[in-house]
Amino acid sequence: MENLKNKTIFITGASRGIGKATALKCSAHNVQLVLLARNNEELMAVQKEVIANGSKCEIFAGNVASEKFVNDVVASALAAFGNIDIVINNAGYGIFKSVEEITVAEWDDIFATNAKGTFLVSKAVIPAMKQNGKGHIINIASDVAKRTFANGSLYCASKYAQDAFSMALRKELRPFNIKVSVVYSGLVDSYFHAEPQGDNSHEDWLKNEDMANAIAYIASQPPHVVIDELMIHPLSQDY
Repeated sequence: MENLKNKTIFITGASRGIGKATALKCSAHNVQLVLLARNNEELMAVQKEVIANGSKCEIFAGNVASEKFVNDVVASALAAFGNIDIVINNAGYGIFKSVEEITVAEWDDIFATNAKGTFLVSKAVIPAMKQNGKGHIINIASDVAKRTFANGSLYCASKYAQDAFSMALRKELRPFNIKVSVVYSGLVDSYFHAEPQGDNSHEDWLKNEDMANAIAYIASQPPHVVIDELMIHPLSQDY
């Protein structure tokens, strides 16, 4: 993980779950972290742990679906740290219902966070990365970006959209020495599910720390190496 040292890492959905675990994993390597989430109290708790680990940390509470919020945060991060080396688009959530039960508001909200949020953050950081001549955007998708299931139409559609955006963005940014990676996760023991994190039914699932290890591995590759895609499952999950 030596390649992470002194990097500025921008993480959305960083107050808990995969985002928090990734922030804490990276914070052990003398980095500058920019953490975004909706819950300011939870962000402050993560910030305290990050600083205790020896890294710098700025936190911003707000919604990644807001263009103004995202642009203001990126401007603040650049003012504080001079550049943004790595972006981890992790913010996302799911609603699982039949198509008949899904409301238009729910459809719009899921797409706003899962797809539009990834677009807005990427759009905002690209100019600075181009100017810097390098950068890395890592989008946390799901294995349902590659498959579907009943009552998952809304979530699957949002993740398919995020994945398609990422694949096109990868082609667009490759000539500028900017990497784009996508992580497709299977079942993870996080707050995301109906059962609470740590529930007995999640015993054999991936842990947030497993995801953090994978994301940090992708982010820490040398400049000439890019892991375009990584599919990760618990061994207990049928593939």
